[in-house]
Amino acid sequence: MGFFDSEIVQHEAKQLFEDYQSLVQLGGSYGKFDLEGKKLFIEQMETLMERYKIFMKRFELSEDFMAQMTVQQLKTQLDQFGITPQQMFDQMNFTLTRMRSELEKQA
Repeated sequence: MGFFDSEIVQHEAKQLFEDYQSLVQLGGSYGKFDLEGKKLFIEQMETLMERYKIFMKRFELSEDFMAQMTVQQLKTQLDQFGITPQQMFDQMNFTLTRMRSELEKQA
């Protein structure tokens, strides 16, 4: 069975995409959130990033051709911006850490 044939993989991919879309849409109103709403948003983004890292690690560890192609496509896309997947995750974490730091200053 191929990597993408797994119902678990399909479900997690779908759930990650839907959760990400929802958070991005919600993030458009971030400036209007109260302090607790902002904390909750940051926590949800951190959780989503962890789930995404784990999901991508599954791709990297898989011997499935399509999974390896997916990893290579991501690397190629990110290379166009001059970054690696690890740098992408580091930047996301840096941004969330900075957002959390800003909240602590307001508290």
